[in-house]
Amino acid sequence: MARPRSFNEQDVLLQVMQIFWKGGYEATSVSDIMRETGLSKSSLYETFGSKRELFLSSFEVYRQMRMRTLNGYLTSQPTAMASIRYFFKMILEHARHQERPFGCMSCNEAVELAPHDEEVHRLVERDFQGIEDALAEAIERGIQDGSVPSGKNVRALARHMTVAHHGFMMMSRSRADIRRLEDTIEVLLMLLA
Repeated sequence: MARPRSFNEQDVLLQVMQIFWKGGYEATSVSDIMRETGLSKSSLYETFGSKRELFLSSFEVYRQMRMRTLNGYLTSQPTAMASIRYFFKMILEHARHQERPFGCMSCNEAVELAPHDEEVHRLVERDFQGIEDALAEAIERGIQDGSVPSGKNVRALARHMTVAHHGFMMMSRSRADIRRLEDTIEVLLMLLA
């Protein structure tokens, strides 16, 4: 008879997500995961499968959490334009208050794994498309609520903002001067005016 699990799988996935987010896939060993989670190798493999399967599961947790957070930011203010501004402000706040910023896990994996791993490439692309779609919806709401002028190319603006978001996340990971990011966000938001 198998012993019942003495841990919560979702809690472990959250821990593992942080480990991979911080160190990347290649630099993170199963020993690192065992040390950080306190689980044995057999518990990890029996529950989650291989290191790769554990990574993919934790990456999916990241993607879902990030989309909930993004959608929350983009609907948090009285107008869509104010919500978009708030979303970018929160990127700055995150960069400003992190002792060691991890950047965006999707951006990190777009560089580390996606070029040679088709499954990760698809997940990263799906994540990037989700960000673009959420920003496009926010811009459309802005046109409806009058905070964004009509006549804008919504999809092109959403794509531009998505690419800018990825740049902000990479620069925050490299501990770029926060004023650079602030200035860039102000110019970016001028495109919506």
